[in-house]
Formats: sequence, C-alpha cells, structure tokens
Amino acid sequence: MLAYTYVEPGKFQLLDKPKPTLRHPRDAIVKVTLSSICTSDLHILHGSVPRAVPGITVGHEMVGVVEQVGEAVTALQPGDRVSVNVETFCGECFFCRHGWVNNCTDPNGGWALGCRIDGGQAEYVRVPYADQGLTKIPDAVTDLQALLVGDVLATGYWAAKISEIHPEDTVLVIGAGPTGICTLQCVRLYGPRRIIVCDKDPARLEFVRDHYPEVLTVGPEQVEELVQAYSAHGGADAVLEVAGSPETFRMAWRCARPNAIVTVVALYDGPQTLPLPEMYGKNLTFKTGGVDGCNCAETLALIEEGKLDTVPLITHTYPLSRIQEAYDLFANRRDGVIKVAVTPDP
Repeated sequence: MLAYTYVEPGKFQLLDKPKPTLRHPRDAIVKVTLSSICTSDLHILHGSVPRAVPGITVGHEMVGVVEQVGEAVTALQPGDRVSVNVETFCGECFFCRHGWVNNCTDPNGGWALGCRIDGGQAEYVRVPYADQGLTKIPDAVTDLQALLVGDVLATGYWAAKISEIHPEDTVLVIGAGPTGICTLQCVRLYGPRRIIVCDKDPARLEFVRDHYPEVLTVGPEQVEELVQAYSAHGGADAVLEVAGSPETFRMAWRCARPNAIVTVVALYDGPQTLPLPEMYGKNLTFKTGGVDGCNCAETLALIEEGKLDTVPLITHTYPLSRIQEAYDLFANRRDGVIKVAVTPDP
C-alpha cells in the first residue's frame, strides 16, 4: 500500500509498504477514506518532535471504514464508518479513568499514531485500543464533516472546556489557523459576551469575519488596546493561545486580566519563559496542552445537530499519490489554504 513516511529529519517520502495486520486483540484495521495534514506533521518533518520515529507512516487526522477487528474489540465491527482519535489510550489506567487520556501509561499512550507508530496518510492504518481510539460516525454526518474530529476539533473542544468560560466573559483566541478556528467554534458553544480573535494574517482574519460576523478580529499590534476596550476588568477573562510563538505566548498573559485563565494550546518549537517579576500580582492560572481527545462522540453529535461545522476549513483536496504537493501547499500557506483533505487514489 502507499504510505507517506518519515525517512529522516527534513525528508518525507511516499513509499510502498505492507498493509498493516492485527497485532493485538484490541486492534482494528481501518481502510482510510480521508486523511489530512496537520501542523504537527510539519514539526516532525522539521525535526522538532524528538520522539517521532524514523520509518513510521505519518498522519494522525483521518476517517475510514473498519475492515477487521481483534477478538477483544466489542464496540465496533467491519463496515463501521469511524473517526480516528489522535491519541492512543487504554481506557483503564489512572490517567484514562480521570479523562486525562493524553497521559495514558501504555507504552504507546498519548500521541502515537503518525509519530511513534504508523499513522494514516496511507491506504490502511492499524489502530490500537480500537474501542477507545475509534468513534462511529453518525449516518447523517459525512466523512468530510467528520475529518477533523479526532485532532484539531478535539483540541479546540478540550481547550474551550478547560478554560472555564462564562456567559459574561470576554475571551481572546490567539491564532486563526485550523486549530484556532476549531477552538473559536467550541468557545462559541459557551456563549461568552465577547470573543476576540487575533492573527497576523489578514486572510485568516477575513475568513473569521466572513463565517463568524459577531466575532471581533484584530492584528497583533492593536490587540492589547482592543482587549482593554472590550473587557470589564482590565483584560480578557480567558485567553486561549493557539499560535505558538514567543510573541504570542507573551501576548497571552499580557492580555489576560488578573486571576484569568490562560490556556496554552499551541505546540512550540522551543522553550518559553515565564517572566514572573512582570507577572507578579496578576495571579494567573496557566493550563497547558496537549489535548485529552476523549470527547469525539460529543463533537460528532454537535456536528449532527449543526452546532459545529469544520467543512469550510477544508479548502483543498489531493489524492494520496500527490501528497507531496499537498504538503508543499500547506507548509507555504499558498492559495488561501487552511486544511487539505487527502483521498485514496482510484
């Protein structure tokens, strides 16, 4: 089968690999019907994810059809359409029982697919702990509607959930890329009084204005002034940092009011500094990633109800045989790209 493979830092290659087989009674084999490219894949390509294993098939955002299940899998059967979770989790350890599935103690717990074990930018994928890692897609939800459920939408849902958003709040979302827009959609579920989105890319801000006209948009140069103007207590009540640069990390805590929650969703290329003397007295609470992606059934239900819609984010489609072109487009942010869907070849 065709599989896009991490060869070495700086090099991905489309290779012909054996079709995966069941290795454990809790495994499932899924025929991939759609996959997508994530910024985390670019981090692997650039060598910024030390735990990524050369030789693995990349890709952790996908949907498909169950082809085979292990004898211990009880919730699924061949023919089920499924969303694949970005995380592998056993469902039984201390962390899983508390909903902290990113910290599952299994050797492949957390983000494994497309990082430490073969992922889904391929024709087939083996999913460990299939009863936890796969979620049935409702009949009324298309594969395209479900494509982002297992990763960027899961991230946005988790980030909004832990940010303790209230109806009277002003919420600042920093970053209007795919994860930022998914986060924005999930913040809207809580009905805060005001949402502000900051990004340096005018095209991304225009996308936000076109699809969410009630949301205020602003560039980095004016963000502190705008947040002050629309906040009752000296800053945003909740800040969700989804951009991932030293400048946006600083922006996040500076724009927060005293005693606010700053939720750090972004994956940074390097360490960030907490300038505690400058922060002294703000009494901020920081909540940091990565995503505990165990709410896929809830987000699929919200899609079915029309309360979440990520289809407008998927701006381009490529067949698997042209995935290198898709990566080039996505990495260089050409042609208004937000997300790319990758389809099987005919």
